[in-house]
Amino acid sequence: MNRFSDEVRIIPVVAKIFAVLVPICFFVLLFTVLSNDPKAGQWPVIGRVAFSIWPGLLFGVLIMFYGYVNADARRRGMRYVMWTLLAMFVPNGIGIILYFILRDPLLAQCPKCGAQGRVNFTFCPQCGAELASTCPSCKRPTEPGWKSCPYCRSALGAGSPRTA
Repeated sequence: MNRFSDEVRIIPVVAKIFAVLVPICFFVLLFTVLSNDPKAGQWPVIGRVAFSIWPGLLFGVLIMFYGYVNADARRRGMRYVMWTLLAMFVPNGIGIILYFILRDPLLAQCPKCGAQGRVNFTFCPQCGAELASTCPSCKRPTEPGWKSCPYCRSALGAGSPRTA
């Protein structure tokens, strides 16, 4: 599978159902109204169909985005209700754009106990296992290949391998 289909898979089933039902309801409603309107009734059938389809499709896509924002914020450990409401009520799709700009990185799993935590955590909050290499003196995070700690000048030695 590719990344797009993996991301679409996290959208809740309820959002997918609404994203299908809302366009169908919009189509039926608009097509019925256009068919009973004296001026729009003179349009060719393909024109009435085309005019009836686009608003429902727009709402269907928006519902899919709202479902994605909700599920993605939840898996990233963010305030998913707040972000879903912002995406819904900030006009012109700006709430959705803000979410994609301001979202947190995905959570990482501890290799020892499997607990989830932020990517930049040095130690697991559940079991205390080292998730990234640290300075033996000051316990601040270090990067692979550093020969000395930039915070306390202590030698890191040849091996400060990352365990994550």
